[in-house]
Amino acid sequence: MSTTRAVRRILLEILGWLLVLGGMAALVLPGPGLLLIVAGLALLSQQYTWAERRLEPLKKRALEAAADNVASPPRIAVSALGVLVLLGLGVLWCVRPDAPGWWPADDKWWLVGGWGAGVSLMVSGGVALVLLVYSYRNFRDIKAHDPTP
Repeated sequence: MSTTRAVRRILLEILGWLLVLGGMAALVLPGPGLLLIVAGLALLSQQYTWAERRLEPLKKRALEAAADNVASPPRIAVSALGVLVLLGLGVLWCVRPDAPGWWPADDKWWLVGGWGAGVSLMVSGGVALVLLVYSYRNFRDIKAHDPTP
């Protein structure tokens, strides 16, 4: 095995594990958790058969979730509202206005995280918007003609 192939394999494996761990964190934090896990397993499946076995059910669940999210106008509206909330919170975090009078804690605890948290929220909102548009364009008709509930 050449050195270039070995370095490439190691880098892809590290990136795969980082995506899986980031996806696990994003399942409970703001972010596209399932998407990151699928991306990480897709990279790891090039080296490991166990990752390939776990990738197929996750891919199926991700595609089903994408189709379900655009199955009806109310679901699309709620998803779009979630995108707007993420983007709005990201802007708020970046602007960092002074703590309001009703804020019960010390001012240093108002909008903790600063620019990093704001940019993370805006990136999550952007990813969610791209996924919503992608799902609408690719899965709306499929789910509309699907007889299963």
